[in-house]
Amino acid sequence: MQHGPAVRRRKLGAELRALRSDAGLTSGEAARLVGWHQSKVSRIETGASGVKPSDVRSLLDAYAVRDAQLRDLLMMLAGSDDGDGRHHWWHAYRGVLPPTYRDFISLESQASAMRTLETTVVPGLLQTPEYARAVTRAAVDGLDEDRLDALVEVRLARQAVLRGDPPLTLEAVLDEAVLRREVGGPEIMARQLERLSEAARLPQVTLRVLPFTAGAHIGLTCPFVIFSFKNTSDLDVVVLDHLTSSLHLERKEDVEAYTEAFDTLRFHALSIEDSSAFIAGMHQGR
Repeated sequence: MQHGPAVRRRKLGAELRALRSDAGLTSGEAARLVGWHQSKVSRIETGASGVKPSDVRSLLDAYAVRDAQLRDLLMMLAGSDDGDGRHHWWHAYRGVLPPTYRDFISLESQASAMRTLETTVVPGLLQTPEYARAVTRAAVDGLDEDRLDALVEVRLARQAVLRGDPPLTLEAVLDEAVLRREVGGPEIMARQLERLSEAARLPQVTLRVLPFTAGAHIGLTCPFVIFSFKNTSDLDVVVLDHLTSSLHLERKEDVEAYTEAFDTLRFHALSIEDSSAFIAGMHQGR
């Protein structure tokens, strides 16, 4: 169990080690190619030390890695800049966002798929501005209006991943409590339910409702997110949100356990069609 930066270092190191092996190089040979001492390559591969994006670029060039998406992802894991040295959009909010939230956004921005269980609120990627404001105001005590505005802007900016090329694939299981909790008042909640109905029609979004009649379930104790990445061997990660921090689970056994849990929740949830009808019925009943 690790915090985000440590997870990113370990995953980046494991991927670079695999790429070096694929290139048929020892760590000493790789070090000589880029003009380093062998111990630096070893520290990077074990996640024992941080690594600059420029160092990752040097290794990827030495290993003849040409896959643009893979290069971008590994550069992202190395730090804040993309392959061209440009800052990502969330760096404008560095003074507002805690490091764990920035790590979450960076993973979300590069993931190809996201599976999430939500037990209390609508997933951030599907929230309306008014709902996002109400949730943020309730969740973070003592916010002034400027900081509240900035956090809502970030929440809405994150939603661009659903409109990317290709878009993030989002699969969400929503506990019925998410739909019945009246966040922000009747009008705001009605619009949020309408937004969910609209989102459910998008090809990249799959929503399932876990009804109260399903009884106790494996996800009662904690919502979670599973990020998956395309064209990589071992970068999937589970994120657990707590009140003041996030925890990242990176071990293969942990990812597999949460994947099985998600499959179980999906089995006990309503079908996609019945879930859409359930959400539409709640909206019409308001």
